[in-house]
Amino acid sequence: MQATRSRRKVAPEAADGGDSGGKSEQPLLSSAICNGEDLGPFVRKVFASGRPETLLLHLRHFARSKESEIEDVCKSHYQDFILAVDDLRSLLSDVDSLKSALSVSNSRLQSVGGPLLSSLDSLVVAQNVSKNVNSALQSVTLCIKLMELCSRANLHLSNGSFYMALKCLDSIENEFQDKTPSSTLKRMLERKIPEIRSHIEREISKEFGDWLVDIRVVSRNLGQLAIGQASAARQCEEDMRIKQRQAEEQSRLSLRGCVYALEEDDEEGGLGGDENDGYSNGNNGLSGFDLTPLYRAYHIHQTLGLEDRFKQYYFENRKLQLTSDFQVSSMTPFLESHQTFFAQISGFFIIEDRILRTGGGLVSKMEVENLWETAVSKMCSVLEDQFSRMQTASHLLLIKDYVSLLGVTLRRYGYPVDALLNVLSKHGDKYHELLLSDCRKQIAEALADDKFEQILMKKEYEYSMNVLSFQLQASDIVPAFPYVAPFSSSVPDCCRIVRSFIEDSVSFMSYGGQLDFYDVVKKYLDRLLGEVLDGALLKLISSSVQGVSQAMQVAANMAVLERACDFFFRHAAQLSGIPLRMAERGRKQFPLDKARDAAEETLSGMLKRKVDGFMTLIENVNWMTDESSQGGNEYVNEVIVYLETLVSTAQQILPPQVLKRVLQEVLSHISEKVVGALLGDSVKRFNENAIMGIDVDIRLLESFADNLSPALSKGDANQLKNALAESRQLINLLLSNQPENFLNPVIRERSYNALDYRKVVTISEKLRDSSDRLFGTFGSRGARQNPKKKSLDALIKRLKNVS
Repeated sequence: MQATRSRRKVAPEAADGGDSGGKSEQPLLSSAICNGEDLGPFVRKVFASGRPETLLLHLRHFARSKESEIEDVCKSHYQDFILAVDDLRSLLSDVDSLKSALSVSNSRLQSVGGPLLSSLDSLVVAQNVSKNVNSALQSVTLCIKLMELCSRANLHLSNGSFYMALKCLDSIENEFQDKTPSSTLKRMLERKIPEIRSHIEREISKEFGDWLVDIRVVSRNLGQLAIGQASAARQCEEDMRIKQRQAEEQSRLSLRGCVYALEEDDEEGGLGGDENDGYSNGNNGLSGFDLTPLYRAYHIHQTLGLEDRFKQYYFENRKLQLTSDFQVSSMTPFLESHQTFFAQISGFFIIEDRILRTGGGLVSKMEVENLWETAVSKMCSVLEDQFSRMQTASHLLLIKDYVSLLGVTLRRYGYPVDALLNVLSKHGDKYHELLLSDCRKQIAEALADDKFEQILMKKEYEYSMNVLSFQLQASDIVPAFPYVAPFSSSVPDCCRIVRSFIEDSVSFMSYGGQLDFYDVVKKYLDRLLGEVLDGALLKLISSSVQGVSQAMQVAANMAVLERACDFFFRHAAQLSGIPLRMAERGRKQFPLDKARDAAEETLSGMLKRKVDGFMTLIENVNWMTDESSQGGNEYVNEVIVYLETLVSTAQQILPPQVLKRVLQEVLSHISEKVVGALLGDSVKRFNENAIMGIDVDIRLLESFADNLSPALSKGDANQLKNALAESRQLINLLLSNQPENFLNPVIRERSYNALDYRKVVTISEKLRDSSDRLFGTFGSRGARQNPKKKSLDALIKRLKNVS
């Protein structure tokens, strides 16, 4: 109030100063009033400037200016006004009469309309009440439905049915939130719905996180199961091949008819699950993993509008898991951890394949392919590193088999595995070199443990294990037991080593991406036989064989190994899946020929040295005897007794062809000894009776060869007799009545082709006629010269001229 009072004091002082401004505004104010314009701007302006008195002054001035105008107008219309007043007075009387009439009508209306109005008031009140009740009922119904939805959402939340809870929240938002009459409920919904969505997202993320942890164990188990199924299928296939090979072998040997059938066991469903299961693997039967938490989380995030974020989150976590799976522990040998390593990766991609096909776009094909390329690159580098460190063939084979099973397993899901198989093929040479090294040690140990004694087999399973399994039998008839085999323990031991080598080689080459690998297997089999086994046998023969019995046993072993080599190449061909005729067509000579020749040479050398001991008795022969020996000389009888004893033993273990070759060498050596005795300086001269005694000796040896016909064929017996050709032809020439026939080329080629003319000259010069002991003089000057002697002298003369 003091401030107002002070302004009223200041205003007159400022009035003079503001007259110029006020005078300029007065026309504008007058114009605005006349035009009926809004005076608000003028009022605000003066109050804003703090000078409302100026406006009042202008308004009073305007009012005074208009009073004269009003007075002029009133004066100009006064007469009309008087007339109007008169009219109004007359009208007033009419109004009074009308008023009385209206009063009467009103009284009547009041008497009649009073009850109606009260009834109308009651109706209006009832209608208002009804309207309020209906509005309340609608509000209550809406609230009840809202509360039911809220209760249902809470129930779904408590039961973990997050999708249904979200659907309830969507219904609340779309149908009830804006229509809710209760502001309290509305504020509660606006606050709680985002909280519930966040809660659901946290819970489903936690559940998905637990699934990510569990799926790693599931992946490993799933990979092991899938690879185990592939291994079982491969084993089944191998069993079928074994049955087929057995049937083919039986057909080839005519043990059964040529028609055979293979039965395949139905092993489906052994590990399979219900194909209708939403998470089964169809025909693969792998239903041991549950993708429900993943798909549920994906669906919930789709409902929340976070689909892209969840896809990215899923892919990044799975990529991290795969990277973690690539880690190879340096604390555990790779041989022990390789199955877990590859099974984990296999299970990972089996699951990713299922998610790709059934996940509704959760992962893309490109993403899975990129993960697989990364995995293949890492597995190849791990294999390269681990293979370069390994020095044991069996370790390489174990890992190769498991990797090939991994390839078979994942190829069924459409993953390319050629890079893995190429790594395996790349290390084939190293594997075979290690395998050859192992076999070299095993063969050396087997030969070192051999006692050069025939194996005694008491049971049929021993015969099957040591003979039939390598097709070493000479006959298809099963012998009586106990059975003494013609070979020593090193033969089946070496056969087992070679067979194991073949199977390991085929096992490494099989399922490695190379279909035709027989040439590779055969190349290393030739090396095993031609270098390793042949070299070990040569070393054994040159260093460890002592005595005729051991040499004979080694020679017998070589004959059995020759049959075994046929089995080895057939076995390699069968395991490699090529026809036997193709394998036999590519066969070379016996790969152990050096050891065989060395064994037979060692045996024949020992026999020759033994025979040489008996041949020293040839010095006791009377070369100038008067009578020919009819029973043979002592040396030949000793030799024949020894040979007959030898043959009786050798026939038990040596094959006929080996026995023939050895006896052929021995008889040839005896023949050389006989000729050497006649040629040597110890025999100065001899007569025809001595030659006839030697003829008897040769006949005894030939008879010995003929008597071997039950063990040898007639042709082989003749070949043994041919080993005595030099001594026989020499004796025939010395006893011939026409020795000059030696000069006839035709007769010489037919009857004396083994003789050296120089030896003939030397030996013939030593022959003395029984009637002339001085060879060339006569017992009586009157006697006639022997024609045979004359022919022999002529032969000697001619041969000397030739030389």
